[in-house]
Amino acid sequence: MSATACAAVGLFLFNRPDTTQRVFERIRAARPARLLLVADGPRADRPGEAERCAQARAAAATVDWPCRVETNYAEANLGCRRRLSTGLDWIFAQVEEAILVEDDCLPEPDFFPFCTELLARYRDDERVFAVSGNNFLFGRKASVDSYYFTRYVHIWGWASWRRAWRHYDVTMARWPALRDGPWLEQELGMPEVADHFRKRFDAAHAGLDTWDYQWVFSAWLRHGCAIAPERNLVRNLGVGGDATNTRKAPVEALATTGPITFPLRHPRDVAVAVDADRLEARLLGVSRLTTLQRWQRSVLKRVGRWPQ
Repeated sequence: MSATACAAVGLFLFNRPDTTQRVFERIRAARPARLLLVADGPRADRPGEAERCAQARAAAATVDWPCRVETNYAEANLGCRRRLSTGLDWIFAQVEEAILVEDDCLPEPDFFPFCTELLARYRDDERVFAVSGNNFLFGRKASVDSYYFTRYVHIWGWASWRRAWRHYDVTMARWPALRDGPWLEQELGMPEVADHFRKRFDAAHAGLDTWDYQWVFSAWLRHGCAIAPERNLVRNLGVGGDATNTRKAPVEALATTGPITFPLRHPRDVAVAVDADRLEARLLGVSRLTTLQRWQRSVLKRVGRWPQ
């Protein structure tokens, strides 16, 4: 594992003290010198939620290492769209770069040095918008390197820079002018994937209580890409009845995690791994499956790695 001091960490929390505690223990092990805590407030119509929110905040307050802790806590509930977007605005007003985790995203220990190293390496590269902890290729290799470049900006544990976040627009003001033109197909090169994201962008622009499709849109407007590790480094704990957006387990939630090898093997160029992106789209059901992918999916179903 890399011995470099951990970058600043931003933790988003809400009403789940149990998962917050598990994620916080991973942050404690990484010992960042700066911790930025962002919390949403309780919903007035949910009995007991104020107490659970308070318990989650208490779980994230037990810092016992040298660390500058800053908080941005909402008194009333803002919802996912407003709380995450304003929280990220606040974080990047405080720091130039940060590792970002939500209270239901459990990172592997290697996630923190992985992000820290790549935040430094690509700090001034405007083409790279994020470092993700996610790999949804289910064990398939994109390359011989420790990570690859992808158009998919996954956010179940990620990192980014102020210089990238400044392009974010939660309203997606430019979407209506681009929606019916060729822009999305030209960016992605896959009509089925473009159709998938067109529907998501429509919903986000119309006010869906989410923030992440706006982030993807902001990156693609500038032909940006993200970094994906050779192995999945973050597991989502938040799938279930009390989740905001993942009540039914998506395929991505089945991706197992594991360690990554240091020192990292760096790609020679910043170039999107097009074949890996096409494979991911098919594995996640975003585009049509080839005969090979249908066979792979049937194997995953038999071993319990694919939802029935």
